[in-house]
Amino acid sequence: MHDIRAIRDNPEAFDAALARRGEAPMAAAVLDLDSARRERIAASEAAQAEQNKASKEVGAAKARGEEAEFERLRALVAEKKAEVAALAAEAKDLDAKLTDMLARIANAPADDVPDGADETGNVEVNRWGAPRAFGFTPREHFEIAGVAASMDFEMGAKISGSRFVVLTGAVARIHRALAQFMLDTHIAENGLTEVNPPVLVRDEAMYGTDKLPKFGDDSYQTTNDWWLVPTSEVPLTYSVAGEILEADALPIRMTAHTLCFRSEAGSAGKDTAGMLRQHQFEKVEMVSITRPEESDAEQKRMLRCAEDLLERLGLPYRTVVLCTGDMGFGARRTYDIEAWLPGQDAYREISSVSTTGDFQARRMNARFRPEPGAKPEFVHTLNGSGLAVGRCLIAVLENGQQADGSVTLPEVLAPWLGGKLTLTADGALA
Repeated sequence: MHDIRAIRDNPEAFDAALARRGEAPMAAAVLDLDSARRERIAASEAAQAEQNKASKEVGAAKARGEEAEFERLRALVAEKKAEVAALAAEAKDLDAKLTDMLARIANAPADDVPDGADETGNVEVNRWGAPRAFGFTPREHFEIAGVAASMDFEMGAKISGSRFVVLTGAVARIHRALAQFMLDTHIAENGLTEVNPPVLVRDEAMYGTDKLPKFGDDSYQTTNDWWLVPTSEVPLTYSVAGEILEADALPIRMTAHTLCFRSEAGSAGKDTAGMLRQHQFEKVEMVSITRPEESDAEQKRMLRCAEDLLERLGLPYRTVVLCTGDMGFGARRTYDIEAWLPGQDAYREISSVSTTGDFQARRMNARFRPEPGAKPEFVHTLNGSGLAVGRCLIAVLENGQQADGSVTLPEVLAPWLGGKLTLTADGALA
């Protein structure tokens, strides 16, 4: 949510920020609504003052026996009471329209975010590892012999429909091992607190984390009005909604491994083969709540946490900073980490690490007190994948595949796989 006072003070800067995202100017429309709302509030307060004054004079007129004046004043009180009610209703309606308008306007990009219309404007800032030279044509994950029998898309479609998969046996265990490796590393080495949050949330949680009202079609809503989380960013971030935190409680660093659900609205025909783009998937999420002056450094720290996991797994990757035209609605700055998938001969996103500044905090009224007795200020919120478990499974399988259909697994997973680091061509761990 944008600060209306900042728009009043510098509408040109507000429109310039929107222009960097390819959006039309909005300051004039916002300020027109804001002005009309403030006029109704001022008029309501003036009418209330007149009502109060007339109310005091009614008794005095009656005591003096001035019947005509008494009746006039009583009629004036009734008139002003109705006027106050009407003006207050108009102000409330205008306030709701202003809030809705502001809630649908994307966050302003940070000054250092590169300008661009789409993903072609993203800028690479880091690259690690060299793609392996195969002595054969590498297959996509679902085509590898040792994987195929344990990755059942037909069963997923039978149970739930398209974009679902059933993992069984060794592949299911590798998937679980990856999640445990990520989670345990974040807890033991990266200083994150493990949280096991609900994956059904209320409207307020989705709104507070900028998923509503604009992106309701991207998520699933139950018949009794809960939302299935698109990522555990939603419950983790919303956990501080309405709070005034003490400064020494920050930063708050959390991680969670949960199911995630996305309708993939608008992605028809994209990545239909394999499990790259599913309606149900798992992620290990990172969320940080910080002081404003610490959020940029915290984003870099979170980015390294995610990159380090890929390095430990031996997966080549590149990191890009997203341009203004490719950045998410609530983000102020986003880094994407793309892992190398030899089966596709391409780098594909496996993590996004974003700072939203105070954009989400304003929506959910999450604040902190800089020092005892000081006026509360809005916190900054950050979120990042650490990592997307299914996509990480794809990368591990494709990068470790052998000519005979087996897969050599990363040594770092040994503690979670009973020391067995080969997925054989017939789908067993050895």
